[in-house]
Amino acid sequence: MNFDYLIQNITTTDKVLHTEAAKAINKALTARNWLIGLYIVEFEQNGEDRAKYGKKLLENLAKKLNSKGLSFRNLKLFRQFYLEFPQLSEPIKLYLVSQSSTLKLSNSIGQSLIAQLQVVDSQLNTLKPQQIFDGLSYTHLTELLHIKEPLKRTFYEMECIKGVWTHRELQRQIHSLYFERMGLSAQPEKLATLVQNKNIPATPIDLIKDEHIFEFLGLSHQLLEESTLENALLDHLQEFMLELGNGFCLEARQKRILIGEEYYYLDLLFYHKILKCQILIDLKVEKFNHAHAGQMTTYLNYFKETQMTEGDNPPIGILLVTEKDKALVHFATAGNDNLLVSNYQLYLPTKEQLEEFIEKEMKLLE
Repeated sequence: MNFDYLIQNITTTDKVLHTEAAKAINKALTARNWLIGLYIVEFEQNGEDRAKYGKKLLENLAKKLNSKGLSFRNLKLFRQFYLEFPQLSEPIKLYLVSQSSTLKLSNSIGQSLIAQLQVVDSQLNTLKPQQIFDGLSYTHLTELLHIKEPLKRTFYEMECIKGVWTHRELQRQIHSLYFERMGLSAQPEKLATLVQNKNIPATPIDLIKDEHIFEFLGLSHQLLEESTLENALLDHLQEFMLELGNGFCLEARQKRILIGEEYYYLDLLFYHKILKCQILIDLKVEKFNHAHAGQMTTYLNYFKETQMTEGDNPPIGILLVTEKDKALVHFATAGNDNLLVSNYQLYLPTKEQLEEFIEKEMKLLE
């Protein structure tokens, strides 16, 4: 065995087992959430004291369970997940049998699973349940829950598995009306090839890099895989803002925001004691595009409507976008007309200060 062969063996083993570990976590998460959905539906239909809890069942459950991963919102989602994907009973049953040394099911639950085995829509060219269980993570499946048309859902299931899409890529293709474009295209095969060739397949890190996995494993979102560059910039940016003085108070880092049914994360959140407002800072280690400004505007509108208290002024947003040899700084300050420009100049860092900071940090981190 030569040195190159040793490198090849280690690299291949590392990559394969990383992938298998990621898939194992995703399968466990999918099985857990589907089973919790089953338990809830079973209780709603056959529970001895189901009438006692009624519409408050999920709220009471969340309160008693008292776990971040078993919140009211998640329990509601698990229930919907079970009802929308009954065909997963067979692969989940087989999965649980394979895990029998660590998890034993009661007879009643086992019977419920067996009763669901044949629930498959034979009228459609559907994927086999095992293909769905093996090929799609729980996060993918929750995205597909919003698609009620069976043929359309099956289309995205197949394309996602075939292209090894990340959750974000699946979301992007749904939002770009890929299914509808295929129906209108004169050359659907070429469109499919074009879409799949443009996609970057998911890596093992991509497979586990989402909020559901972190909640399932009981980890903090701040442990989420990020580039060394981005982490270092945020560390120093936090120090830079606080060292400016002038009333900056750090409220949160990686502030989690729930808008509709989706979570977003704001890099840094400050409160300014003199300006009497929150200051939102988002760092993008890439070239500026209009989507960044749109996202910051959404954050500002959210904080203005839900987070302002009596006496507060509307929030201020600062969006920092970096390039290797250049710093572009874009201010998104929508809705802050009542704050005097002089106050901005006096108490906030100037564009020049921020540009100088980023250029300096980028050089130090090269």
